[in-house]
Parts: sequence; C-alpha cells; structure tokens
Amino acid sequence: MDKRFERIKASALQERVVSAEEAASWIQDGMTLGLSGFTQAGDAKAVPLALAKRAEFEKFKVNVYTGASLGSNIDTVFAQTGIVKKRLPFQSDPVMRRKINEGEILYTDHHLSHTAEWIRDGVITPIDYAIIEAISITKDGMIIPTTSVGNSAIFAQYAKNVIVEINTEQPERLYRIHDIYDTGTHEGRNPIPLSHVADRIGTTGIPVDMEKIKGIVFTDQVDSPSTIVPPDSETEAIASHLLELLRSEIRAGRLTEKLAPIQSGVGSVANSALRGLIGSEFHDLEMYSEVLQDAVFDLIDADVLRFASGSAITLSKEKMAQVYSDFRKYEDKIILRPQEITNHPGLIRRLGLIAVNTALEFDIYGNVNSTHVSGTKMMNGIGGSGDFARNSRLSIFVSKSTAKGGNISSVVPFVTHVDHTEHDVDVLITEHGYADLRGLAPRERAGLIIENCADPAYRDQLRNYYEEALTRGGQTPHVLEKAFSWHQRLAETGSMLEK
Repeated sequence: MDKRFERIKASALQERVVSAEEAASWIQDGMTLGLSGFTQAGDAKAVPLALAKRAEFEKFKVNVYTGASLGSNIDTVFAQTGIVKKRLPFQSDPVMRRKINEGEILYTDHHLSHTAEWIRDGVITPIDYAIIEAISITKDGMIIPTTSVGNSAIFAQYAKNVIVEINTEQPERLYRIHDIYDTGTHEGRNPIPLSHVADRIGTTGIPVDMEKIKGIVFTDQVDSPSTIVPPDSETEAIASHLLELLRSEIRAGRLTEKLAPIQSGVGSVANSALRGLIGSEFHDLEMYSEVLQDAVFDLIDADVLRFASGSAITLSKEKMAQVYSDFRKYEDKIILRPQEITNHPGLIRRLGLIAVNTALEFDIYGNVNSTHVSGTKMMNGIGGSGDFARNSRLSIFVSKSTAKGGNISSVVPFVTHVDHTEHDVDVLITEHGYADLRGLAPRERAGLIIENCADPAYRDQLRNYYEEALTRGGQTPHVLEKAFSWHQRLAETGSMLEK
C-alpha cells in the first residue's frame, strides 16, 4: 500500500483520494473558495494550480478567501488567468496588485481578525469549497494543518465541501504545534480562556464533519521561501532606536527587563528591528504575533526568546532548511493558532503587547498609511496591523525615512490614505530617531516628528509647511491646498523634493 495513505488515519476517507485535476473539476463558475495559507505558508497548492490550468480552455470566475497572502505563485497565476472575481483579505503579489489597481479584480481589504466573524455571521458570500493543506487526518477526521492555521478552521467549519491536500513534504512533527480554538457564535459566547502566551486552549487539529470531506489530494511541494532582505545600516539604526525606546520604558517603570509579549509585522524592516534584540540585555522574552519569521528562530537560538505564538511560520530558504532539519529544538517553544485568536482585540489588550508594525508613510501628526501608494494604488493590505495598533500596550510603527533613492519622503504633511489614525499610534521610528507621541497634542507632535524622524533633506520643506499651516489655525493645522502637493510633485517630476 502507498505509504502516503498512512497519513490518512481515518480509513473510511482513504477511498476519497483523487487527483488535483479531478478535485479542481468540481469547482464551477461563480463559486467561492476558502484557501488555506497565511503569508506564503501552509497554502493549498495542487488544486488551486490545477484550477488555474483549467482556465486555458474554459472561462470562469471564482471568489477567493484566504488567511493572508499565498505562496507557490498561486496569486500570480490566478491573476494572469483572470479567474478571480473578488479577493480578500490580504495579498502581496505584484501581478495581482496590478490587476486590483486596474479594476480587473475586486479586492476587499480588511482587518485579519474580522474574516472569521464575517463568515460566522453570513456577512460575505458563503464558501462552496474549503481547500486545506494538512500533514495528516486523524482517525476521527480532524485535519492537522501544516505551517499555518490562518482562517483554515473557520473555512472548514462553514464550507459546504472540503478538499484536503496532504502535503508529504511538510514534516510530520508539525502535528504538535497547533492550537485550534473556536470562539463560537455571538449568542452565549464565553471569554477566550487565554491568559498567557503559552496557554493551550483548543485542539491539536481542525475538527470537521467527515461527510463534508469530498476529496483528498496528495502533494509534495514545500512552501515558498520568504524574501527577507538582510539588515542594512538603516534597519540596524531603526533597531537601535527601538532598543533605546524600550530601555526608556524600563527607566520610567512602565516595563521590566522581561518587557511584554512582542508582536512584529511582516517584512524586512520589522524582521530586522526584531533581530536587533540579539546581543542586547533582554532575555526570556515572549512573542504573540501573526507570522513567525527568520528573526523569531534566531532569537530562540540566541536564548533571547523563550516562547512564540503565531498563525504561520514563514521563512527564507536557508532558515527553512535549518529549522525543519532540527524541528525538535523548536516544537515546544512555538504554537500556531487561528488568526482570529492571534489578532483578537481582547487578547491583545489582555496580554499587553508591544506591537511593532511597518508604515508606508506617516504624516506630521502621526497618521499612518500602510496600504495605498499615493492614496489610490493598493500595495498589499492592512493585514493585522490595525488589530494590534489599536489594542496594544505600546503601538510602534517603523519605516525608513525615504524610498526610491531619496525621491520619496516617508514623512509627509498629510498621508494620502489613513489606515491608522493618530489615536492608534504611540511611537514612530525611522533610522534618524523616534518620536514618542503619547499624551501629546497635534501641535506638539508635529515638531517632534519632523526633527526626530524625517530625513534631513526634507526637514526644511516640512518645517515650512507646518509654519504656514500654523497661520491658518486649528487644532490640527493644515494648508489644505498644499496638503497633497508633495505627492503631486512626485507624480509630475519623479521626486518629492522641491527644486
């Protein structure tokens, strides 16, 4: 007997093994799919790619829900073949991004903690097929996920049909790291019984009605590696300023040397900022976040981090090989949960997190744009940054002060799109310094942000704008006809700098 069948412990399900092509043939025009996957980890691979292959000879469109971004080139292929009508809640693919901004794909960008509630409440189109990657299925039909949980549990629970992809390239030792908890419906909902980062409150796999499992597909493809860029002088400076901030919090008595559970956003800047804790005086730390990136495992290796809770493991090629070749070293120090739990506002507030997320741009009053280039063009999406920013103990946003060789300032008079209002932003950090905005009025924030965070090449322009704005008066002074002039200049000349 094929050894792969040993991963299907429920013998009654073994007869439901089909090819990816057959499973894809069940999906029809107008259907809605719930695909496992969160930031290029644990995504369903074989069936989605087989579905895209059908588009070569058949026209159809589907709605696609996920946990976050997909790997394995799936979003690229989906966008190229034109089979996606609507996509939510997060993506990071350049081809899909272009199709979204051209209006060819409808995109619903929203907080990652909200998707499960929308599905539970019937707010969005019901799911016809959930396609979930797993390492195995237990005797009682419980699906054991691979490297992410994301929205897989809620998809499997509410979908009309379930297709399971058993990925034999994913290490079976992953079976120990999942903690699946369902909040239940609003009526009679109990408090989530999680008080500490390492608490286990749910099941090791996703409970599912076995009758809904229509097909099982075997696959053997690893996750797409992340493209983390090594630290540079600017990200190292950002990390240094973050450490300086944390030390000032300890001196003020607001934190101890064990800090508080840390959340870190996705990407190279946030990863580098987190990695800056290596070699510092901080030890025995905890993380309560969404994605466990390279830096998390570096911190565990350096005995800085003792436990990490997330919704996915997303690693570079080199780090993936190292971690999975010796996974015993980490399996008791990490846990993966549904994203509605990792991003739950009540838990974020209860645990008192330090949240570190990345800004695309921010303005002189502390409003942050995380999603839209020049106010109209979607980049990736808000992801979980809003969940954490509003509810954390300390909400920090980091960014390099300039982009495109200095032609774009990340500090502007007024952001062209607001994802995080000034009320949800405590501290801003660039390579030049940090601005602690807590307790400050708008007129106090402006000067601090300009002097501490803006690139020197842009400070005079910002000072001049602010001084003119002051002559107009107001709680939050602006020169409305010039508020977006920097972005207009960029569009016309290729640079925000005044000539």
